[in-house]
Amino acid sequence: MREFRNAKPADATRCFEIEIDAYEGDEAATLEKISKRIEVYPNGFLVLLVEGEIVGFVNCGCAHEVEMSDEEFKELVGHDPDAPNVVIMSVVVDPAHQGKGLSRALMVEFVGRMKRMGKSTIHLMCKEHHVPLYENFGYSYLQPSTSDHGGMTWHEMAMKL
Repeated sequence: MREFRNAKPADATRCFEIEIDAYEGDEAATLEKISKRIEVYPNGFLVLLVEGEIVGFVNCGCAHEVEMSDEEFKELVGHDPDAPNVVIMSVVVDPAHQGKGLSRALMVEFVGRMKRMGKSTIHLMCKEHHVPLYENFGYSYLQPSTSDHGGMTWHEMAMKL
């Protein structure tokens, strides 16, 4: 049984465990960043539970002007919950639960919530091998990113709502 809800402060540790299992090296957010994202913008931090256990999440902030390489934004510096543009910081499913369609379910639910909140666009960065996945979800490829977050090469994508 799948359930979606906004994250609570008590979820931070479990979300951090999933984050460090799914992302490489320095690209994973710290426990402090995850805790702050939940505290500052719980409406932008969606968790997916399967049989009562958190197995994935997506979190974001909102901005009037999107600058994907802005590292401070990952700590919600400049975040405005009323801004029309959503910037995703993490989309992650526990590796033990991948391959079951959960990332699609998570993204469909997240996009639906952002539409109901009246948002205009959703932006994200991903690695090259994930570009086709996000295109399948309805995102358009924009450009290679100037961000070198975690020492990785990133690609910017967006979806108009």
